[in-house]
Amino acid sequence: GWDADGKGPCVWDTFTHQGGERVFKNQTGDVACGSYTLWEEDLKCIKQLGLTHYRFSLSWSRLLPDGTTGFINQKGIDYYNKIIDDLLTNGVTPIVTLYHFDLPQALEDQGGWLSEAIIESFDKYARFCFSTFGDRVKQWITINEPNIFAVMAYEFGVFPPGVPHVGTKAYQAAHNLIKAHARSWHSYDSLFRKEQKGMVSLSVFAGWAEPADPSSVSDQEAVKRAMAFQLDFFAKPIFIDGDYPEVVKSQVALMSKKQGYSSSRLPEFTEEEKRMIKGTADFFAVQYYTTRLVKNQENKKGELGLLQDVEVEVFPDPSWRSLNWVCVVPWGIRKLLKYIKDTYNNPVIYITENGFPQGDPTSFDDTQRWEYFRQTFQELFK
Repeated sequence: GWDADGKGPCVWDTFTHQGGERVFKNQTGDVACGSYTLWEEDLKCIKQLGLTHYRFSLSWSRLLPDGTTGFINQKGIDYYNKIIDDLLTNGVTPIVTLYHFDLPQALEDQGGWLSEAIIESFDKYARFCFSTFGDRVKQWITINEPNIFAVMAYEFGVFPPGVPHVGTKAYQAAHNLIKAHARSWHSYDSLFRKEQKGMVSLSVFAGWAEPADPSSVSDQEAVKRAMAFQLDFFAKPIFIDGDYPEVVKSQVALMSKKQGYSSSRLPEFTEEEKRMIKGTADFFAVQYYTTRLVKNQENKKGELGLLQDVEVEVFPDPSWRSLNWVCVVPWGIRKLLKYIKDTYNNPVIYITENGFPQGDPTSFDDTQRWEYFRQTFQELFK
């Protein structure tokens, strides 16, 4: 449904249609799981599984083809209304994500997430969605995995727009992502919460980090830095005090100075922005897939890069069963949840993503996945 019924192009449409070595086998994703045309089939599966909640993401450019409310695509509204109404009719709670990496191409052409203008654009889009669907949707995720998106898009360039800016633009994009989330939370809080009585948060990706050598103090410190740069970078401003972790600020400032920058490559929040950002989440949404071993790796040469700022080496334990980047480490989720509980004042936590990848072809006799979930739930109960 990538171009059906008036949907505008998003950055992923542009990116995949360009093809090349960054796109696996030149697969565009134009059809993918086909949910746009197969909703009735999806609904049957949802009912058969007995799901109580169903999370899905809105396509910004399906609703607003050029990213602005200047042109609203009614067929997009109709499509999502049907999904929401069908779920509620069947006793399923919709959890709706506003932004899942797919910026309208028209906004990317104006600077995308590297431009401060995106904050206003996102807020207008969020308000449009709250006013259109918020009478029925009570659980909102503003932005999916901003930490992964910023790094993959702007540090490594493997997500669109696909241009790497090592050590610099990921921080700039992250800065704007945090401010955009906070602005939209305030819009909900002031304009919609009283009547709609919903909840708003953002979902942060978090793997667990374990010291490669548990007896090594430097590896223990490296784990703290790894968690600070990955999870706390977004969670601390929003849940605690409106600002980045001290270790993140000091690491980037120190490296920037070594590299001859006149100021830190990490932007700073103003005092007013800190007040605006603090407390802008109604629950803690986390996405856990895997765990890594971490050891200290000093950046002696002063190399530019986000991983170099953290000064860590990250790798899997060879004994862990793995497929691609996911290692199956069920106890990691228990340690992660304990960390969130202790660090963020025991918030209500939703695990908004978790899963187990398998290569093709998979068997219907899916004992590996069954075992994975059994072990994962054991850890959650603990």
